[in-house]
Amino acid sequence: MAYAENFYIGANDEHGVNPPTAGKRTPIMPYVNRSFYENEFNRPAKYYFLIACLRTGFNVYDIKPELNDISINQRVIRTNRQNLTCLVTYAYNAYGNDLAFNQTNGYLVFYSDENRFNALSKLLAYDVSAGLDEELTTRNLGIGTLSRIGMLGSVNCPAVVTECGFMTNFNEAKLMMDPDFQKACGNGGAIGVSNNLKVNYVADMSYLQMPTLRYGNRGNIVKFLQCYLNLYGNSLTVDGIFGSGTQNAVRKFQQDNSLAVDGIVGRNTWRTLMMQDSLPLLRRGSRGVYVRYLQQKLVAKLYPAGTADGIFGANTENAVRQFQQENGLAADGIVGPLTWGKLTPIGGGREKP
Repeated sequence: MAYAENFYIGANDEHGVNPPTAGKRTPIMPYVNRSFYENEFNRPAKYYFLIACLRTGFNVYDIKPELNDISINQRVIRTNRQNLTCLVTYAYNAYGNDLAFNQTNGYLVFYSDENRFNALSKLLAYDVSAGLDEELTTRNLGIGTLSRIGMLGSVNCPAVVTECGFMTNFNEAKLMMDPDFQKACGNGGAIGVSNNLKVNYVADMSYLQMPTLRYGNRGNIVKFLQCYLNLYGNSLTVDGIFGSGTQNAVRKFQQDNSLAVDGIVGRNTWRTLMMQDSLPLLRRGSRGVYVRYLQQKLVAKLYPAGTADGIFGANTENAVRQFQQENGLAADGIVGPLTWGKLTPIGGGREKP
């Protein structure tokens, strides 16, 4: 087997989330009365991919840390300055009229014959498709080719685009917002890259393995931290430097999760960042990452919990009560083991009216 540290993996997410790129969205989703925008999936899936690559031991490069969209030309320039081993872009597909749902479904991995490493790109596409197949239960549509796509054809390394579902399919549109589906797509891509490069994939790590980090630290473990912080709404440059921006993001995370606000990433902060506690009892007034996860799962099942802000307020309580009532549970608005048990599986939720 090869050594992961000898490889440099790039990751890109299509489009923007703040503001959302116009047109890259689902039809209006019933019950929650809004569209889901493509980058609401692409961005977290990319960070889960980078986290999986980092724990495997790869060096990584985040093409687009910004929340806003940037041009393809900018992305290509950034990529081609890095001398990357390979590049994976996360995206979500659409078919037909984007104002209406249809039955087209499944995930595809694309490469381009215009890439100077087209044969290696094709092999990477096969491996990433197989990696996704290990993690996902949706339909595998295999691989395909695209032309005139800059992030496939104009970059100077093997490159693929993973289209992880169809936003014009009702059930796959719901999956876009599910953090467990996002994570599965990220892990699947990392499995594919690991197999392609003949590296042993590392499926998980414990917070107990994490070193204490503070201002001034550097290295891939800081990149690991920065990727987690970006999952929670930050737009840090994943540069492996624990500077003032990273410290401020750590402090805010600690404050939002009732941790000691010291800007130092120790055992308690790692455990919360990596969500490695048992799912807690939540009720109105609760705060933190587990409330944010609850809100994401509710919205993915089309219960209107509002913005995933980590604050268990009236909207979240009402959504919990609706979910409980429709799933044969006591509608008390308190999230305990029975409610978590019904809520955590990927997929399901309210059907199309």
